Amino acid sequence: MCGRYRLVEDGQLKFEELSDVRIELRAFTPRFNLSPGQTAPVIRLQEGNLGVATLRWGLIPVWSKDPRIAFQCINARSETVATKPAFRSAFKCRRCLIPADGFYEWERTDGQKLPWCFVKSDKSPFVFAGLWETWSPSEGVPLVETFTICTTTPNRDTADIHDRMPVILAMKAAEVWLDPEAKPDALSSVLKPAPDGMLTRYRVSTVVNSSRNETPECIKPLEPQKAA
Repeated sequence: MCGRYRLVEDGQLKFEELSDVRIELRAFTPRFNLSPGQTAPVIRLQEGNLGVATLRWGLIPVWSKDPRIAFQCINARSETVATKPAFRSAFKCRRCLIPADGFYEWERTDGQKLPWCFVKSDKSPFVFAGLWETWSPSEGVPLVETFTICTTTPNRDTADIHDRMPVILAMKAAEVWLDPEAKPDALSSVLKPAPDGMLTRYRVSTVVNSSRNETPECIKPLEPQKAA
């Protein structure tokens, strides 16, 4: 799964096939420990225009009566995203990209949850494949827009820490994912693990374990303990 991520570094994402669009990440407030239930920037295509919106993490299907389902839908498994009732409608017509420059996974050691931060080897930003949805508890109540992150089997960089990883899309694959005319087979073809060697990782403090902590300390490399 992907349960925490970060968006800290300045940079830009360039979409060559979509009218040479560039998304400037400098416009985003740095986020050191993005957690389910919080709002985050999402890139989506609406009425032919690529733009950024702020949505809440944890998808609420349009048919749901209970918003608490969002915490069961922070991730969508790529193997079943086209058929699972919670996601299949969004898979058809409400796909999006979630910008990030790192994500966290935890290793269990001696009863402890020890976090790792995964980043690209060149430290550049990237995007996760995502879905978004609009939901309202009842007629006349303001709409809530939510999103989920697609996951897949791990690559060699992550497999020894967790049995799932977020789908990280190269820009060409991202353009396919956003294409409203893309066929299901083309969409499924981009939902795969990142190439081996794309990611590197480093230890971070357990301060990141709490979603209440949102400080630069979350991304600071943890210095190895010196022998006594």
